[in-house]
Amino acid sequence: MTFAIVGSGWRAEFFARLAAVMPERLALVGAATRRPERAEEITARWGVATYLSPTELITRQKPDFVVSSVPWPVNPEVIATLVEAEVPVLAETPPAPDDEGLSALWDRVGSRRLVQIAEQYLLMPAHAARHEVVRRGSIGTPTSVQVSSTHGYHAVSMIRGLLGVGADRPVRVAAQRFTAPLLDPLSREGWTGAEEPADATTTLATLDFGGASGLYDFTDNQWHNRLRQRRILVRGSLGEIADDTVVRWGGPRTVITSEITRSQLGHDLNLDGHDTEHFVFEGEVVYRNPFVGLRLMDEEIAIATLLVATGAWVRGEGPEPYPLADACQDHHLSLAIDRAAESGAPVVAEVGPWAGAVSSPK
Repeated sequence: MTFAIVGSGWRAEFFARLAAVMPERLALVGAATRRPERAEEITARWGVATYLSPTELITRQKPDFVVSSVPWPVNPEVIATLVEAEVPVLAETPPAPDDEGLSALWDRVGSRRLVQIAEQYLLMPAHAARHEVVRRGSIGTPTSVQVSSTHGYHAVSMIRGLLGVGADRPVRVAAQRFTAPLLDPLSREGWTGAEEPADATTTLATLDFGGASGLYDFTDNQWHNRLRQRRILVRGSLGEIADDTVVRWGGPRTVITSEITRSQLGHDLNLDGHDTEHFVFEGEVVYRNPFVGLRLMDEEIAIATLLVATGAWVRGEGPEPYPLADACQDHHLSLAIDRAAESGAPVVAEVGPWAGAVSSPK
């Protein structure tokens, strides 16, 4: 499959790097960015022709699909331009910055079914393994998910995906923000040099889906700050998953505790390369890394999985990996969290115009 990238920022680099290590699966054939000097940099670094508009890019290169990796306000117009040219799109999150933008974008391109969104969190190996344990019914019907890991729409996608709920009813959201001192030693750029705590904000929110619930817990810069661990809790009618520990009903007078374990190559005297191999639960593989040998970190495995799945969807050989409707719903709920936190009062996220197209992943 051939693809192109609109954008040249930090996230766009992931897609370009992955194409370079998977030439037998994906070929990056071009890029587009607005500034001529930036275009020259991208051509030199990625080794592809770079253009100054998405239209010129797709006219000259004719990629099978295009990744849109641009700032929030620009994303809707880039998506619409590509869809109107009948080019499939994999767009970075979120598809539009606010509810008005989401509705307008859906009205403009939703019925075309040409847009996937680059939401990769449930494709990360450990999360994918947990998701598979839930899908197999090990903890019964999932009823509650708590996520303290990533922010906004990413966390909401995890909550909704692990619960398997759609978008056919309003969601009641309550949220509060709290400020407390926290040392912030790391950022995206690396070690910060900070030696004294500074104020950091934590947002706590509950989402009532009617019969199922989510708890959202995020602290500023939690992605990079190693002083804050990630926590995932999935509760079901027959047990729960707490990070990598599963407690479940095993039959009369029997409660079973098991671990989800990662098989990691390259430790000690294992000389097979530093790679995640698979995850196992109760003697069965619940996740297998499709890119063993490339030595990818978890985030790269997830993004590579999304790219390959998008290629399969474009060929008609696989399902939609994360459709525009799902992304609209997850950002719609994320925006409701922000409104509830800012006002201090619960809000109701009403059913959006995309609701009928939202999946209920199990």
